[in-house]
Amino acid sequence: MYIFTPHFALIRCNKGRVGRQCECRKDEVSTEDLDKNCRKDNGTDICSNNGECVCGTCECKKRDNPEERYSGKFCECDNFNCDRSNNKLCGGHGRCECRVCVCDANYTGSACDCSLDTSTCLASNKQICNGRGICECGTCRCTDPKFQGPTCEICPTCPGVCTEHKYCVQCRAFGTGEKKDTCERDCSYFNLIKVKDRDKLPQPVQAFPLMHCKERDANDCWFYYTYAVNNTEKEVHVVEELECPPGPDIIPIVAGVVAGIVLIGLALLLIWKLLMIIHDRREFAKFEKEKMNAKWDTTDNPIYKSPINKFQNPNYGRKAVAL
Repeated sequence: MYIFTPHFALIRCNKGRVGRQCECRKDEVSTEDLDKNCRKDNGTDICSNNGECVCGTCECKKRDNPEERYSGKFCECDNFNCDRSNNKLCGGHGRCECRVCVCDANYTGSACDCSLDTSTCLASNKQICNGRGICECGTCRCTDPKFQGPTCEICPTCPGVCTEHKYCVQCRAFGTGEKKDTCERDCSYFNLIKVKDRDKLPQPVQAFPLMHCKERDANDCWFYYTYAVNNTEKEVHVVEELECPPGPDIIPIVAGVVAGIVLIGLALLLIWKLLMIIHDRREFAKFEKEKMNAKWDTTDNPIYKSPINKFQNPNYGRKAVAL
């Protein structure tokens, strides 16, 4: 029986029938409030807004993409709203179940983007992260602050790192050094790249740490290079030209030696002349002093004879006559 009014329609179901369209039988449902069975945790959303409540049961909506679907008693789950990595659902390494990624073997993380494979963390000595870090999601996290690089093998502040690769770089770049005879056997563990000058050498960055090295050969020539570990590859960039000291200029050296000898001779001559002047002045002053102190007394001279003779004239008594 249907009763209509001008503003709304009210449906009265026959005996034994319930629902908005009288589509349900009372003996099929537990209560006349059918929507109550379609609300999760007594909430207000019917079928989580992802479906319709039919006879107290949620019927989930259909998606345009047939691979995408809602599920669950209250249509609260789906298989397309999980975390993504690299624009891939569950990183391409898992499946989405009720908005949570279920990862494949050897993968973990909310988006299945964390690999449990440790082969990418192996250092050249076959140790995980060179024994200086922890392998997390296939990448080393160095726990020793002095070490860095993809496998914690680079230590810019450690002594001897540049010296360790010196002879291999020298023999491969210039064909010289202690390992020139065994270069092919001992020094093939890195890729060698030559550059024109020092400005062309790569600079260190956080994702690609490297070491700048400066070493000297037996001829006192300097050569510059960088050593870096890029993932599992070792790379060496070396300046192709040696930096050798210029040869000595003979003419300035000879002129300097001659000028030095002449100056030393003049200096010695002046010193000798000055000493002679000082000596002569001292002798002259001594002479003058002795001259001033000398006293000549004639009465004390035993060889002095007076030029005056005195005779006594008996005729004049004792009157002396001088002749």
